Amino acid sequence: MSKRGENIYKRKDGRWEGRYIKAYDGKKPKYGYVYAKTYKSVKEKLIVAREAAHNILYAQPAKDNSEDFLFENIALSWLGSIRPKIKKSTLVKYTNSLNSYIIPSFGNYPIQDISRTDVESFCSELLVSGGKKGNGLAPKTVSDIFSVIKNLFEYAEDCKELQVANIRNIIIKQTAKTMRVLSMLEQERLDVFLRSNVSYSNLSILLSLYTGIRIGELCALKWGDIDFENQCLIINKTLQRIQNIEADLSEPKTILIITTPKSICSIRKIPLPTDIYKLILEYKCGQDKYFTTGTEHYIEPRTMENRFNAVLKRCNINKSNFHALRHTFATRCIELGFDTKSLSEILGHANVNITLNRYVHPSMEVKKKNMNMLSDLFAVK
Repeated sequence: MSKRGENIYKRKDGRWEGRYIKAYDGKKPKYGYVYAKTYKSVKEKLIVAREAAHNILYAQPAKDNSEDFLFENIALSWLGSIRPKIKKSTLVKYTNSLNSYIIPSFGNYPIQDISRTDVESFCSELLVSGGKKGNGLAPKTVSDIFSVIKNLFEYAEDCKELQVANIRNIIIKQTAKTMRVLSMLEQERLDVFLRSNVSYSNLSILLSLYTGIRIGELCALKWGDIDFENQCLIINKTLQRIQNIEADLSEPKTILIITTPKSICSIRKIPLPTDIYKLILEYKCGQDKYFTTGTEHYIEPRTMENRFNAVLKRCNINKSNFHALRHTFATRCIELGFDTKSLSEILGHANVNITLNRYVHPSMEVKKKNMNMLSDLFAVK
């Protein structure tokens, strides 16, 4: 039994064995081994052993042994250097990309020997036949994997002074996804149901419909995050479930964490519509209680998603993901004449282009209305 990409194996005697590169004989790697009774323990030992080996290998001038810098070593060194600077969710994402796709393909090659063509072929193969079922990965997933490779090449060039291929302008073509936006009729039906069947869960769905907050931001929201004096929400954290990459086999594979939002721009204040604010006042709780439950216990995003779809079913609205509320909010705001800059800040975007390109979807009715304005331009009066 092994962990793919980690070089960790369970031995027949019940112990766990970890293998790492400790030196080179020319271009041929020499391996060292660590042992422990549990997977978690051997992984911890392996990290220490690899770091010690890296310190010895990298202590020599790069120009003298640059051909000995295997891609896997560079990857581990890069990951260690950025680990204190990135969020846990980002670390999980990078680690999975490396272990599942990148290292199995490039790990045993010196990074200087990997050409631009190699990287382009690798990305193309992922698009066509990547993934567990071999049906190909989504362009967004491949783009994220390529971004990790690009960061590694830049790290090797800037920090290790190695000559690497120029892959900066490789483009992974992506197709725009169709975003679900509730129609005016669907939104009215949903609004009436939520206001007629108020619970903390339904109040949370209504809040998202009229503020556009993300599901993780909603699940992390506490009553103390509402500024009642200024009638606004304070968004400064998010709740999400991530893979527990450091877990032993006896520990959960995933964990829930509450952390800072997606970006600096996502930390924001959102003014509340007056009618929503008045409804919230009626159900006000203690500051340490979660908005979605009115208790000290949170609802995780997946559960909130399920509750949302249960409500849609009650309203005879087609199944959708919770994020459709965010798309719907943004679209309605544009239709009502919101200035894009204000909307962008309410949504927590870095710039207005993200707001316009990703979240604004004018309805056919609005498009017809705009087109008819041309008819009125030179109309005979």
